[in-house]
Amino acid sequence: MRQRPLAGIGYAAGLLHPENQMKRSVLMMIAVAAALSAPAHAQTAEYQLKARDIYARIISFRTAQGQDQTPAMAAYLIGVLKAGGVPGSDIATLEAGGATALIVRVPGRSTGRPILFSAHMDVVDARPQDWERDPFKLIEENGNFYGRGTMDNKAGVAALVSTILRLKAGKTGPARELVFAFVGDEETGMETTRAIAAHPWVKNAEFAINTDAGGGTLDDATGKPLIYLVQGAEKTYATFDLMVRNPGGHSSRPRADNAIYELAHALDKIEAYRFPVMANDLTRAYLGAMGKAQSGAVGEALRKFAVDPTDTAAADTLAKAPEFVGTTRTTCVATMLEAGHAENALPQRAAAAINCRIFPGVEVDTVRAALVAAIADSAITVTTRGNAQGSPVSEMRPDVTAAITRAVRANYPGIEVVPYLESGGTDGKVYRLAGIPTFASSGLFSKPSEMFAHGLNERLPVASFYQGLEHVYRLAVELGGMGRAR
Repeated sequence: MRQRPLAGIGYAAGLLHPENQMKRSVLMMIAVAAALSAPAHAQTAEYQLKARDIYARIISFRTAQGQDQTPAMAAYLIGVLKAGGVPGSDIATLEAGGATALIVRVPGRSTGRPILFSAHMDVVDARPQDWERDPFKLIEENGNFYGRGTMDNKAGVAALVSTILRLKAGKTGPARELVFAFVGDEETGMETTRAIAAHPWVKNAEFAINTDAGGGTLDDATGKPLIYLVQGAEKTYATFDLMVRNPGGHSSRPRADNAIYELAHALDKIEAYRFPVMANDLTRAYLGAMGKAQSGAVGEALRKFAVDPTDTAAADTLAKAPEFVGTTRTTCVATMLEAGHAENALPQRAAAAINCRIFPGVEVDTVRAALVAAIADSAITVTTRGNAQGSPVSEMRPDVTAAITRAVRANYPGIEVVPYLESGGTDGKVYRLAGIPTFASSGLFSKPSEMFAHGLNERLPVASFYQGLEHVYRLAVELGGMGRAR
C-alpha cells in the first residue's frame, strides 16, 4: 500500500515557510501527536519538511551564468549531505567551464554497474525588476511554488538530495551503487556534465535517470491527468549567427543598403520558412498516445499524424500548437539581436542569433544550408556557433519502464506511460554521447499552460513538488535493488 502524508500534514508542510518558526513549531507538534497512531506517515511529513527547506534555500542561490553561485550552492548541499550521514569520501566536486558540479555516491551491497541520477543546479537568469515576485525567493501562492528554478530544475535537485538522505537514514542500503550528479552548467556549455560523464564513479553507469525532463500532462481545463512522458531522445541544439556588415556613415545621409534593414529582411524569410515534416517510431507512438488523451482539432490531428505523417492538414494543425510543433520537424527561431553603434550613425554591422532544435538524424550543416537558401542574400553570413552535436535515441528498458510506471501509477492509476522526443535540450544528450542510455523522468505533473521554465514567474504546483520527491525515491529504491517502495 502506498505511503501517504497525513491528511493536512503533508499539505501543511507545503505551506510552511522555512523562516516561519511559529508555524514550524505548530506543525511539528501536530506531527508528533499524529505519530502516536501513524509513525510511518509522520516520517513522510518529516522528509517533506526537510525537502521543502532545501528547496527554499537552493532557490535563493542565483546560479545563473556570470553570477558565480554554483560553488556556494554546492557547498550548502555538501553540508546538508554530510549532516545526513554521507561521508566526505562519497562526495566529489568538479570544476569545468567556470562552474562547479557535485557527485555523490551511495555504495551498493553487491557488485554491478552503477545507476546514475542527475539534476542541474544552474538556472537561466531572471531579472527581479521584470518579475511580479522575487525570483530568488521561494514563494507559495494559490497552490504553486514561484521562483526561478522551481521547475527547471531545482525541484529535481531537492528530490535527489531528499532521496539520498532517506536512503542514508534507512537500515539497508541499495544492492546497486547509486550515483547522484548535480550539474553546474546545463543551461550553457554543459562542460561540468561532460566532466561528470567521464568521472570514474559515473563512466561505467549502466543507465541514467534524468530529472530535468519527462513528466505528466494535466488537462488545462479540468486538471485531469492525460499521459505521462519519459524522455528517450533529444533534438540537436544548434545556434547560427547571422551577420551583415556595411561601411555605415552619417545618419543624415541614408544609404540604400542599410545593415539593419538587410538583417530584418533575412529574419522575415527565416520566420516564413518551414522545415520538412519528419517522424520516427518514437514520435509517432508519442503523438498517437497524446491523440488518444486529447479531444478537439488538435487531438484529431495527433491521431491522424501518428497513422500517416504525410497528412499535410494534420501536420499544419500541429505546427500551430507550440507543445507539438517541435516533435514534427526541425524548428529555428530568432532569439537575440545586436546592431548599430550610435544613434546618429548608420549601422556598420547587424547580427542575430538563430536557435535551432534539429530533428534526430538531420545534420547541422544541412540546417545551415537550408537557412542560407531561405535567406538568399550573399551579403549575410551564416556561421555555426560552437560544436553542435546530436545524440542517439535511448531505447526503453523493460526494468526502467516498469519502475517508472509503478511510481507514476501510485498517484495516477491506469495512466499511460509513453516515451517521447524532447524538443528542448538536457544533460541527457551528453550522457547518451558518453554511452550511458538516459531516461528522463521527473515525476512532476503540470498543465501545458503552467510551463514557465526560462520565462517570467516560473512556477510549479505544490502537489507536484511533493509527488516528484516520492517519484525519484521510488525509482532509486526499486532500480537500486531494494524491492519496491511502499
